Amino acid sequence: MRIAVHQMCSDTTTTHNIVKMVAAIYQASEAGAKMYFAPEMSFMLDKDRNRAAKSIVSESENEGLKYLADVAGKCGMWVHIGSMPILDQASGKYANRSIVIDANGHIRARYDKMHLFDVDLSTGESWRESSAYLAGSGPVAVQCPLGLMGLSICYDLRFPDLYSAYAKSGVDVLAVPAAFTVPTGQAHWHALLRARAIEAQAFVIAAAQSGTHEDGRRTFGHSLVIDPWGEVLLDMNETESIGYANLDFKRIAEVRSQIPAQHNRRDITMPVEIC
Repeated sequence: MRIAVHQMCSDTTTTHNIVKMVAAIYQASEAGAKMYFAPEMSFMLDKDRNRAAKSIVSESENEGLKYLADVAGKCGMWVHIGSMPILDQASGKYANRSIVIDANGHIRARYDKMHLFDVDLSTGESWRESSAYLAGSGPVAVQCPLGLMGLSICYDLRFPDLYSAYAKSGVDVLAVPAAFTVPTGQAHWHALLRARAIEAQAFVIAAAQSGTHEDGRRTFGHSLVIDPWGEVLLDMNETESIGYANLDFKRIAEVRSQIPAQHNRRDITMPVEIC
């Protein structure tokens, strides 16, 4: 099955980014793709939270999301928006939310990023997502044309328990939209994504932000599609573009029969014995 991966360099203006996404969805549909994947914060990437706040609304009030759903329905295309900031009106904080839209333009799944990026990097960059964002409450998987797909976002990638839960659920695909920084991407992006594919014996689709953004940050790019054996099927390097990959789902059964890791799995619930 053919999929489209959109590597973006999102700016601070939602309408600019939506226009790019709509054009990419139409292009992907014409190219025969059955599903489109965008990166984390595809709608808007802006580290100036005061400026960004003017554009962040609740899901029900987001006109860009409604427009994308309409386009998905017109194209008969499943759309994974990557993620977008959503206002939680009760708390006044935001959620970093993945949304999956089906080929009829209906929202089929929502997942809020569980692990928030609170770090100080050696480059001097400091990020505190928890000061503005609420953490999601749990894993979400959705039935789609690719089979059962487990949802996650960026920093989630570093927490294998989440992907272990998806593996136990028998997912066929893991979606990991991201906006990795350059230093962390250079060090860990390929290794972590290949590990998640190998552990879950599932396809991994990781659409990424790439380049120097309007708000001054730099993201790593290298959107990847990886098969259940850990083989890289697509690496988009650093250019803002649309890439395609063909997924052969017989590969899942082949890999799982060769190494029956899920059958051999033992649940580790006891405390570690320290000697």
